[in-house]
Amino acid sequence: METLTKRWMPTLVATLLLAAGAVRADDVIIDIIGGVEGAVPLAVVPFKSDSESERLGVDVAGIIGANLARSGRFDVLPREEIITTPDRLEAVRFSRWRALGVDHLVVGDMRSIGGGRFEVRYELLDVYQGRRVDGRRYRADERHVRVLAHTITDAVFEELTGIPGAFSTRIAYVAVEGDDDSRSYRLVVADSDGHRPQTILTSQEPLISPAWSPGRDRLAYVSFEGRRSEVFVQAVATGERQRVASFQGINSAPAWSPDGSRLAVTLSRGGSANIYIIDLESGVVDRLTDHWAIDTEAAWSPDGRWIYFTSDRGGQPQIYRVSPDGGRPERVTYDGRYNARPSISPDGEYMAMVHGRDGRYYIAVMDMETEHIRTITQGPYDESPSFAPNGTMIIYTAGGAADSRLKTASLHGGAIAPIRGGEEDEVQVREPAW
Repeated sequence: METLTKRWMPTLVATLLLAAGAVRADDVIIDIIGGVEGAVPLAVVPFKSDSESERLGVDVAGIIGANLARSGRFDVLPREEIITTPDRLEAVRFSRWRALGVDHLVVGDMRSIGGGRFEVRYELLDVYQGRRVDGRRYRADERHVRVLAHTITDAVFEELTGIPGAFSTRIAYVAVEGDDDSRSYRLVVADSDGHRPQTILTSQEPLISPAWSPGRDRLAYVSFEGRRSEVFVQAVATGERQRVASFQGINSAPAWSPDGSRLAVTLSRGGSANIYIIDLESGVVDRLTDHWAIDTEAAWSPDGRWIYFTSDRGGQPQIYRVSPDGGRPERVTYDGRYNARPSISPDGEYMAMVHGRDGRYYIAVMDMETEHIRTITQGPYDESPSFAPNGTMIIYTAGGAADSRLKTASLHGGAIAPIRGGEEDEVQVREPAW
């Protein structure tokens, strides 16, 4: 257990990656576990399709339903319980859906319009009022039909919750393949549900700590390609990259400022590991913390007023914060002997973290106003939380070294959805960033 209690330490991350076992991963299997109390009952009817649409093999309605279920805000009617398949308002017998306890209905169709392009139309219906709430028509080439399904989910989600959806956004993670003698590492970008993975970097040495820029066009990460840790920033579209920290000792845990002009990183150039800030345009490096303990895993507040970080300066890993302009750090977490890896919600109202209790490790969320901490995952070895861009879900790593995989959880608990890979390659998936 000693290794687990210190896995946040940057000097041990590579060791943990090398020691971890493999799981099977590539495509996505979604398994919804539980849900949020008060979730809205909703049904997504299979879309009517022509032969070309069926040949394409993209289940638009299935993607929409899986996304909404994963959010935890909707109780999506299982497909086997759908007894009729209308494709538009005029074909709906609302009394049937009321009998099933459904509040809202998504119907639609998909058809080929030639040249490898498709038209997708959907309607969002209020079952009890018997009316159309929203409806749109889209056109896309076959490569982007899956993206279009996420776009429709975003529209439905926002219409019913008032919160912009985040299903059209992307995640990044590190995939580790092979055994100890032939291990390789890939930095991967994928859709929010894990589909359409794209490898943007491959290395025979560890890659860790990916972090999206605010504009979501660049990733900062740590690479051991030079047989030591270095921090890079890479453009996702072009692959062009820049080495931004390559000092003697530890170079780790990059975190973007809200305006994308600076990175907070962990460096040990002065001896012990401390938080530094790098100005990306000038290259100027300023030391922010100065302590004999290990200060690491920085995370900026959305307004830029604070940098949160993990430190064992009190004897056990806890979360502290300090102004980017300097000053005396103040402790933030007191509940439990282990709190690490802070991630701040986009609205600044919550902080996700790894919370250790009784030898188990969970993802927990702290209300920043009340300081109340509650666990939202099942453990026993959960780590690396990262908020969705709209703050409603958190992606994290579950299972520990022996069975590492990605999951998402609703901010308010429940609706835990494993994002696993599939049948071709044996890989370990870690270090997610949303």
